[in-house]
Amino acid sequence: MSALRSFLFLLLQFNIALAGLTASQKCNSLRGLHLENTTILDVNHVLAGSNVTTPGSCQSSAVVSSAICRVQAVIATTSTSAVHFEAWLPDEWFGRFLGLGNGGLGGCIDYQNLDYGSTLHFASVGSDNGHDGGASDGTPFLNHPEVINDYAFRAVHVEAVIGKQIVEAYYKTSISKSYFLGCSTGGRQAMQSALKFPEDFDGLVGGSPATGMNHLVGSQVRLGQYIGAPNPDSSPSFIPAELWPVISQEILNQCDDLDGVEDGIITDPDQCNFRPESLLCTNPSSTNTSSCLTPPQVEALRKIYRPIFGTQGEMLYTKYDLRGESDGNFVDMFSGQISSIAVGWYQNVVFNDPNYSFENFNLSVFESTNAINPGDINTWDGYMETFRARGGKILTYHGRQDQLISSDNSLQFYNLVSSTLLSPNLDDFLRLFLIPGMGHCSGGPGAWAFGQSGIVSNVVNASTHNILLALVDWVENEKAPADIIGSVPGSTPNIERTHCRYPQRSVFDGSNFICDVVN
Repeated sequence: MSALRSFLFLLLQFNIALAGLTASQKCNSLRGLHLENTTILDVNHVLAGSNVTTPGSCQSSAVVSSAICRVQAVIATTSTSAVHFEAWLPDEWFGRFLGLGNGGLGGCIDYQNLDYGSTLHFASVGSDNGHDGGASDGTPFLNHPEVINDYAFRAVHVEAVIGKQIVEAYYKTSISKSYFLGCSTGGRQAMQSALKFPEDFDGLVGGSPATGMNHLVGSQVRLGQYIGAPNPDSSPSFIPAELWPVISQEILNQCDDLDGVEDGIITDPDQCNFRPESLLCTNPSSTNTSSCLTPPQVEALRKIYRPIFGTQGEMLYTKYDLRGESDGNFVDMFSGQISSIAVGWYQNVVFNDPNYSFENFNLSVFESTNAINPGDINTWDGYMETFRARGGKILTYHGRQDQLISSDNSLQFYNLVSSTLLSPNLDDFLRLFLIPGMGHCSGGPGAWAFGQSGIVSNVVNASTHNILLALVDWVENEKAPADIIGSVPGSTPNIERTHCRYPQRSVFDGSNFICDVVN
């Protein structure tokens, strides 16, 4: 008993001493922290308003808006793979943990949301997803199956496990609740976390999720091929860059007013029956085709805006979003070359051949390669009962003019979960918001800012307008968001629009858009 009393006395003395430390001294105390398979690389206390240098090839510096203890570390996930990560621990902490996702094929720590999370008083942790490289760089995967496993499922898990241990060691208290924030690949990581590691997070925000990964990337190859990739110069169906604004305007001409308002936004692209033949040149033999399309180009458009079906008639991937072509990022997919993300994935993972040329990529190849699913990268599973049973909550969203991932893919995934759980209504744990006029994760002419990514998206700092804060309110106060209000950044006065949870739809009542159930 005396030994126990001595230990408790020493522990009390340590905590008393720690309480008297400056923020910098308290931060530096983490240098001696020993965690399983983890090496602390550097620890620094950073003042608000600073710029810090960053490791890796993705960026050279990052902004720090609030005072933090910055921890840089690496986790050895196997003998041939490792995850580098950073924890930003704010001086003013509200007891919450925030894990962050990634984008594309990338191995980039999400510094924008490390800064965002810490300004909202979350202890925030982001990783490089198990490798160093940009959103379309698949070369780290070549002949490295464990690096692929980190990317597919493991990085976010170890980020959560080790990140929480660092947070609790720093603040000397337990975390109250744990959250995750991500979009695109980050959205897929959110769904994968709920499926594979339901204990890691209490709440997940997963935007524009790249679920059905292989079909998604295969669709990007097929869409490029429709307009002549990889040999556009010899293809009559090639559509040059100057024609896409013409096409985009014609889509608006045909469909903008379907929701009752001509505002440059198509509320529900599924209601638009776009007829590309309206752009057909009246004189197909003319060489002046700067404002009209030839028959092969019209046929290419038909294919782009309809689902991709397999050799047996089954749908392989949903149709591309109308008005996605209005975004500059669209150029990569329809430049007449194969999408850079598709090149990175197929060459380095699917075919394991950096010289694969796509000359012989066809529908049969598309179908067969879907079976190559390392780390369950497809993330196409609706069994979320374990996450649901423990009280976990998911808020997901998708822009309806997404230029990279079809918003109908999110509808399909929602319905997959619904049918798997034999539950027509998922409102008790999963809510999907479709965002008119928003591109991939952000941007576009719509009211796209609702706290989903970065300080710029937090136009109104309230749970009614911020999807991350709405998730906190749902998890901690059982206040489920009936809708979410988005803003147009920079508008004066602030332009807002209410975004509806599926299956409700946005309906114009003569003065405003409201949410209603529409059969």
